[in-house]
Amino acid sequence: MMDFDKIWIVKALERSFDPELPPESPYPLEFIHTKLLPAAVLLPLLRQDGEWHLLFIRRTYNEGDRHKGQVAFPGGQCNPTDRNSEAAALRETFEETGIQQGDVKILGRLRDLLTITGYRVSPIVGLVPWPYPLKPQPTEVSRIFTIPLKWLADPDNRWVQSRDIRIQGKSIPVIYYRSYDSEVLWGASARITMLLLEALGLSQPGDRYKG
Repeated sequence: MMDFDKIWIVKALERSFDPELPPESPYPLEFIHTKLLPAAVLLPLLRQDGEWHLLFIRRTYNEGDRHKGQVAFPGGQCNPTDRNSEAAALRETFEETGIQQGDVKILGRLRDLLTITGYRVSPIVGLVPWPYPLKPQPTEVSRIFTIPLKWLADPDNRWVQSRDIRIQGKSIPVIYYRSYDSEVLWGASARITMLLLEALGLSQPGDRYKG
């Protein structure tokens, strides 16, 4: 089912979001930083060629950036001046892509997610008009591109690789997508993508780490 409209998406996100649930994380509690920094990302949904797409960025190779060169959603750490997670996600999206805050229609949010780098990320889902005159921030973003939601929902396009975290011999599953337009989506951004697919009924939580 890929012919849904924005009203259906809003209702699906409302049904799936439970603020009482703990943050999403495959990591053992002892491996997560005790002081988590608040962050927010925008999952920009758009219609292109009659299909739903998600917009992604590829980060530049800045020294000191633990996420350098990775495929990600626009977003970043929340500032004290941000009213809430939605405001932080919109601010960061404008700074990184040039998408004006007033042009984004917030549709809902997903369960928070903990990252290995010490962030508690709030994923915000928003509708972006398309086409759009994007303006990537050159010191942070090397490319902006989209991937069809249908392609992301196809289990044949992803696999799972175990990562040894060296705590009591434990390992964690890491989601990787196959290359699309020479870009590889993996890690936290892939997990956030899976949360969206599950909220929309395009995947099941039990299928997340199969492969």
